[in-house]
Amino acid sequence: QVQLVESGGGLVQAGGSLRLSCVASRSILSFNTMAWYRQGPGTQRDLVASKTSAGTTNYADSVKGRFTISRDNAKSTVYLEMNSLKPEDTAVYYCYAMSGGFRYWGQGTQVTVSS
Repeated sequence: QVQLVESGGGLVQAGGSLRLSCVASRSILSFNTMAWYRQGPGTQRDLVASKTSAGTTNYADSVKGRFTISRDNAKSTVYLEMNSLKPEDTAVYYCYAMSGGFRYWGQGTQVTVSS
């Protein structure tokens, strides 16, 4: 069973920055895709950013130019660098990994952006 453990969430003022980390219990080289999703209050869980093992990235329009996803294979970790944060970025952020037909989720980390 794969475990994904997120960290780095917290409370930050608008315009600030946070870096989320997601550590996997096995090498992330085995995952075709790793991604970050978020779910705000009363909303569905939406894709924020993804990165494939080949290096292809994809971002939600709302975070393009502000967020960056990266993978450190040696540390089995995926990061989400978040800059110029806005109150509407407030959500629980979830790490996601896909390998073949299997999908894995972390437990989530809360990000709160105050105005």
